[in-house]
Amino acid sequence: MYDTLAIQLPGEIRQMLNRTPEEMGRDLRLYAGLMLFRVGKLSSGAAAEMSGVPRPMFLDLCAEYGIPVSQITADDLCRELADE
Repeated sequence: MYDTLAIQLPGEIRQMLNRTPEEMGRDLRLYAGLMLFRVGKLSSGAAAEMSGVPRPMFLDLCAEYGIPVSQITADDLCRELADE
């Protein structure tokens, strides 16, 4: 089930970005999904679904936008590997 939301944007913004209303909708879904994933509000699977892309593509987009897909630090990983 999907909900439909309406947002108001100044027309100049869409024109500056040279995007159709449909393209803006897709862009905003993607950017919202990326941001909600980045701040930990959504899992990568839920964010990918919200963004309308397959999860592997979403993870690629995270890399493209510099969004880490793991919360583990390099130090934590080294400690974990040393414990094995």
